[in-house]
Amino acid sequence: MPLIAKLTEKLQRHPKRVVFAEGADPRIIQAARQWVTRRMGAPILLGDRAAIKDAAAKLDINLQGIRIIEPARSEDLPAFISQLEQIRRIKGIKAAEAEEALKNSGYFATMMVATAQADALVSGGTLSAASALRPIFQIIPRLAGVEHASSLMILDFDEKKVGSDGALFLSDCGVIPEPTAEQLCDIALSTASIARHLTGEIPRVAMLSYATHSTSNHPALVKVRHATELARAKAKSLMLEIEIDGEIQVDAALDEVVARTKKVTSSVGGRANVLIFPDLNSANIAFKLVQLLAGANSFGQILTGLSKPAAEISRGASAHDVFGAAAIVATQAIDQRLLYGTR
Repeated sequence: MPLIAKLTEKLQRHPKRVVFAEGADPRIIQAARQWVTRRMGAPILLGDRAAIKDAAAKLDINLQGIRIIEPARSEDLPAFISQLEQIRRIKGIKAAEAEEALKNSGYFATMMVATAQADALVSGGTLSAASALRPIFQIIPRLAGVEHASSLMILDFDEKKVGSDGALFLSDCGVIPEPTAEQLCDIALSTASIARHLTGEIPRVAMLSYATHSTSNHPALVKVRHATELARAKAKSLMLEIEIDGEIQVDAALDEVVARTKKVTSSVGGRANVLIFPDLNSANIAFKLVQLLAGANSFGQILTGLSKPAAEISRGASAHDVFGAAAIVATQAIDQRLLYGTR
């Protein structure tokens, strides 16, 4: 069963509130309607009420069950202004600046999640990545022990048997251009944690490079090798059940025959479900290439290393992509003990 279908079932048992920052966008309205129709919780659309209603009417979409909030007119605005002042006090933000920022739906949506008025957020459908990410990184704190936030993309194949029943988790595809070994360590563990939460499987993490267990001391290989060592040590210290191998080529990570040929004996060889790329160039190119040529469903960017679930979607995302990203971040908000029992 495809990943999103599995998550839909989980959310029907444990409904969540997802806030969409760009509520008047037709793709967002379509995704919100699906959310209500499938009984997955309460979608919240931010934006001008008249514009949202007009867009819904043009699509012949019923807005019943969908909450609409106009940030500039919300009764929560005064409290949010005060809270944003406190959060950004180190930057010297004043009340007037906080109020102006909160008229931006991205900031308002992030404050809703930060104050538990929504369980997860989806932003970026009509914005540049930088504009969508800014309020999220400014307001939502990182998880304890995580120094660097990043992002992941999920590729979900309907038939191809790779990863976790067709699902692959790829990082970092959108935040850190040239990660250090320490940053790759954080990226690996944060991505593995989300993969475990969504699938219930032990993450099998491949630290990717252009060589497999090479004896070369080229700096690019040394970085990945060091990141692998750091990730293993940190996972052990945190008592995380994660399998990690690197440096390893992507064919050895995904194809068991190739893995045996290249003498990869770990459980990751040929069975990886988490792929950690050495830099943003390779990650972004790889997932877009697979998405376009292999016809894989892709969902993201899902932000990692943060204490609240959030997605920064592409301006080229379809309604299906938006719905999938929302299902992913909403499932992150479900207590893992409810999903799989106590571990």
